[in-house]
Amino acid sequence: MSLPRTLHALAAAALVAAAVLGPAGSAGAVGAGVAAGAASAPVLPSVDQLKSALLTANDVGPGYTEAPVTGSPSPSENPTPVSGCDALNALITMHATAPGPATPHAETELDGPDGNPMVTESLAAEDSARLAADFATVTDAFKTCHTITFNAGIGDSVTFTVTPVALGDRQDAPAVRLDGTLAGVQLSAYLGIERFGTVGMAYGFFQRQGADAQTASMQYRTAVAKVERSLGTTAGSTTPPTVTATQGMSV
Repeated sequence: MSLPRTLHALAAAALVAAAVLGPAGSAGAVGAGVAAGAASAPVLPSVDQLKSALLTANDVGPGYTEAPVTGSPSPSENPTPVSGCDALNALITMHATAPGPATPHAETELDGPDGNPMVTESLAAEDSARLAADFATVTDAFKTCHTITFNAGIGDSVTFTVTPVALGDRQDAPAVRLDGTLAGVQLSAYLGIERFGTVGMAYGFFQRQGADAQTASMQYRTAVAKVERSLGTTAGSTTPPTVTATQGMSV
């Protein structure tokens, strides 16, 4: 049984769940959003601009390294990563199996010493109507899940209690804390989502043998501030970022 592997599986599954804000999205919102605003759809930030807005190892502090981006797990790699929470399980299944349109998307994983703690961040851009629907779906999942089990392989699973929390300054930004134990080792996570006009952010902080709420909140606030500064927008805004694909951006 590998605790680091379990921690990484938790991070991957949670990031995939929150990444419903990204390429797959909600099929129901696509038609309405495109039909209503195709002619006046805003220009979305580019992939390079989203990458520039992500946290780096220098942003989160000494001892962190940037993990190689391996992409989202496929259904064949882990067909049922979540149980005990139908809402999040549906989000993961939808993201893993639905093709979805191509949309700008970038993500990162920053690992502390021996992978502890881990910080993940995902940014995705899509039209406002679709993002609003996706954001509402994830928000509801956070509110309705009280326990959740992540499966990290044969004989490797952990059940977490889910508690709503506030990670940043904006009280309406959905966030939860997860607490569980595996082989006597405490595992915890903080998950948060935020929107910046046409950009959705998914944030995760994962830790074993501890639950450092102060660091999780500090790094979440750092992530929010960097997106605001990089894209020229504010957290919670429904107005598209002022930095768009046609404006260019220094990296």
